[in-house]
Amino acid sequence: MGASSSTDQVPPEQREAEALAASTGALTMLHKAFSNLSDPQTNSIPLISLQQCFSLTKENPTCRSTATPAEFSGLLSHLGPSIVDSFFFAEKGGISWIEFLRGYTRCCGRTSSSNSFNTLFRVFAASSVKAGLPVKVQFESSEAECKMNGSIPPGDMLMLLWMCWIMSWDSRNLNSSKGKVDNGLPDINQLVLSAIASCTDVDADSEVTECDILGSDLQLPAVKVHMWGLKTVPNLPDCFAEFVDARLRKSVTHGEKLEPSCTSIGDIPTTTKCDTHLLTRGRAWAISLALRSTVREEVLKACFSMHVDENNDNLLYWSSLHGKGLNRLWSNVEGYNGPLLMLISASSENSQEGDNDAKRWIIGALTDQGVENKDTFYGTSGNLFSIWPVFRVFSSSGKEKNFVYTHLHRSGVYDPHPKPVGIGFGGSMGNERVFMDEDFAKLTVRHHVVDKTYQPGSLFPNQGYLPVEASVIEVEVWGLGGSKAKDVQSTFKKREELFTEQRRKVDLKTFGNWEDSPEKMMMDMVSNPNAVRREDR
Repeated sequence: MGASSSTDQVPPEQREAEALAASTGALTMLHKAFSNLSDPQTNSIPLISLQQCFSLTKENPTCRSTATPAEFSGLLSHLGPSIVDSFFFAEKGGISWIEFLRGYTRCCGRTSSSNSFNTLFRVFAASSVKAGLPVKVQFESSEAECKMNGSIPPGDMLMLLWMCWIMSWDSRNLNSSKGKVDNGLPDINQLVLSAIASCTDVDADSEVTECDILGSDLQLPAVKVHMWGLKTVPNLPDCFAEFVDARLRKSVTHGEKLEPSCTSIGDIPTTTKCDTHLLTRGRAWAISLALRSTVREEVLKACFSMHVDENNDNLLYWSSLHGKGLNRLWSNVEGYNGPLLMLISASSENSQEGDNDAKRWIIGALTDQGVENKDTFYGTSGNLFSIWPVFRVFSSSGKEKNFVYTHLHRSGVYDPHPKPVGIGFGGSMGNERVFMDEDFAKLTVRHHVVDKTYQPGSLFPNQGYLPVEASVIEVEVWGLGGSKAKDVQSTFKKREELFTEQRRKVDLKTFGNWEDSPEKMMMDMVSNPNAVRREDR
């Protein structure tokens, strides 16, 4: 296979290639994959074998909310050959052990985020060329560090994002049991509109949201798209690296049973079952692309769960089911000690244009811990999101730590200086950037100038400088602490239920006799309320 038992006989270029592959932790897997894919006579991998390893089927994927370009299936069918031609350089007889390692390192090795985006765009451009599609993206050289020039139309941006989503789906479901279900691509228009808003000179958000993605003549400069990706969706290139790694690992487990079309796009679950909540598959995927923490994997469960029940396990509170109000929310999230993702759907009047049409939008907030009943801000990190119609991420600015405020009024407790009752994010007390009242009826969103905790930017289209009061439509809270946090909450709830049940019971044995029992006292008061009674002895 090219690997020698004596390090003295190993050529320097092979030793270097193996060292780089070992830094990814996949050298043992690559040995097995090369053994399964290579021809024993030539000790190299035939091009057709590696192309089949990375190939996808040609079934027509569809999206219920957006028309799918007719050329998208053709682009996917050329993904495997494009990967091999771009990164695995063949010699006489096929791909040698050294070139196999180098190709894997080019796809999955440790490199800068900028180089990773270049690699992803190279794959997309190569697949587009093989599919006969016009490509306006150019690279100055074949090196990963080179500069990317040209432009990308919104329609191509949509196909690029869908291609990444399919690669992510494929890498996570290669070994799962499959059944043919409806072809379903997620609605990711919010990501495309985010790129348009960031990379073009369109002034008003209303013009961006009304943009026809597939029919638009806009051209997104490749350099600006590159910068948008680094800032908004830094995890996007990981979709390609995980796909390549997962496909090679499958060649190890399946051996000679590896087929050209290992995973059908038709295996993607239908959107009608998965997208019943505010956190749809497309929105969850967008959020996961912006997160670098371990929370990302929990968010991805909302994208790639084969069954709806698996996804709903993380849903702690849903106003449509549990009812609106801070008390209702508190009873469902109390005791959960883990990261929380809150989504708020609201509508506001578009007063700037003088019409009465309600404008609906969705914002989100990610906290690093469970909620606490405090009259001050708390938290150590967090993110605000503009979820829909345009996706934006507002991470911590590092200037202040007013991440979250959750204050629940306790009955029977007098407070001469009451604090606001509700949920807030950013800003300061009484001047929060986002604040929702205790009835979940009104949502107040202020300009980012009042907030030094989160990065600046508009949370919804045409926000303006003045505070906006919107009507809350729906609220969801998702727990992202994994099964351990859920088990801890279950234990907490059982303990609280036990304490509540004990308080309801009155132990008559604690009273000495009938004369001292509460029943006797109540009966005496009813029979003769004016009778003279003994004082406490």
